[in-house]
Amino acid sequence: MGQPISLDIPHSLGKAGVRQRLDGGITRITEKIPGGGHVDHRWEGDTMHFTVSAMGQTIASSATVFEDKVHAVVDLPGFLGLFAGKVRDVIAREAPKLLK
Repeated sequence: MGQPISLDIPHSLGKAGVRQRLDGGITRITEKIPGGGHVDHRWEGDTMHFTVSAMGQTIASSATVFEDKVHAVVDLPGFLGLFAGKVRDVIAREAPKLLK
């Protein structure tokens, strides 16, 4: 069973602006992972579903775009759930950079 992290990231870009930034920047997530990784993503309506694979782990995530925020859910598998607080802090700090 995974340990989900849920947070809202405010923005003032509108839905189309956020979608464009996410499409162009989602692969930058791997720059924050020692040794790199791989990101796959797809859109279903206003929700981007993506997985990040690195160090033998795959993290399933989603980001739903609203006019004024992005609601992100990251499901940490197994032992990574032990680091949920630290991972949440990194996401809260780094995610807004994807929207710039």
